[in-house]
Amino acid sequence: MSGGKERRLTELMKALKGHPQIEFELMTMSNDIHYSEILDLGVPIHYMLRKKKKDLSVFNKFYRLCKESKPDIVHCWDSMTAVYSAPVCKLLKIIFINGMVVDAPAKQNIFNKPWLRGKLTFPLSTAVVGNSCAGISAYKVPNKKSVVIYNGFNFNRVENLINSDQIREKLNINTRFVVGMVASYSRYKDYKTFYTAAILLLESRNDITFLAIGNRTDSIESINLISSKYLPSFRLLGEKSDIESYINTMDLCVLSTFTEGISNSILEYMAMEKPVIATDGGGTNEIIVDQETGFLINASRPEELAIKMGILLDDEKMRFQMGKAGKDRITNKFSITQMINEYIDLYQSVLSK
Repeated sequence: MSGGKERRLTELMKALKGHPQIEFELMTMSNDIHYSEILDLGVPIHYMLRKKKKDLSVFNKFYRLCKESKPDIVHCWDSMTAVYSAPVCKLLKIIFINGMVVDAPAKQNIFNKPWLRGKLTFPLSTAVVGNSCAGISAYKVPNKKSVVIYNGFNFNRVENLINSDQIREKLNINTRFVVGMVASYSRYKDYKTFYTAAILLLESRNDITFLAIGNRTDSIESINLISSKYLPSFRLLGEKSDIESYINTMDLCVLSTFTEGISNSILEYMAMEKPVIATDGGGTNEIIVDQETGFLINASRPEELAIKMGILLDDEKMRFQMGKAGKDRITNKFSITQMINEYIDLYQSVLSK
């Protein structure tokens, strides 16, 4: 559990733990709980692991758990858990909140597994939550069931940062600038464009170190996208838990993608007053104000990305102004308090019906 939806769930659970009218338990299909705050909450955790890809025993385990604990609401957070949860909730007449809409896929067909799972589970859902309007539209969620709740950023996460000089020393960075992208190395994230744009800049200047942080960014596939000549200018770090300290070290931040809902990485960038360059489309347009908090660029256009990175690196005043505007936008529109209140309102609304 280490991605954007897991971060949202963690923050929500931390807030709900102190709520006088709410009790909850966690069911997970993974042994890996990346955010240790969950373990510190002291809530019951049920591990329902699949022995194979299509393991029908999980249905049985979840059915027995729900029949025994009698929850008022089951809230799932991705498409796979939606497949397991939806029929059980229908059988036991439990309110089912389907929270699987976390991206905005361009391809909407049976070969897109999350899209297909949505088509199977939306009819069985009481409400379908998306973290962007673009996602709700892309998945064609029925209007009467759709709810948009934006991700929220908890500013408590930036209170005890590791000093940027320490991060630089740890990573052996001696260049003037640091540019980073925080995202898993996956088919939805366009690291090829990020790396290519970085190399275009490195062909004419040697004052930048590029960071790639996220699951599998240190994989052979990731490394092979970069010519050995330029590898010394990159730090491919894999997964990191103290991500805020690394973002604090960056002068500007990038998110190059093929599809996106509301990106936690972009929220983190902007909350920490970093100018952002990101791929136009999906939920990203709902966070970034182009030319005010950063730049929106066309997909898979490394030349365009390189130009925008160069503009920002050469203009300290623009970096400062965009960073400040970004933090103000997160504070006013994407706060953790707003996110939590909207989830509580949703729970109360579906219960009252």
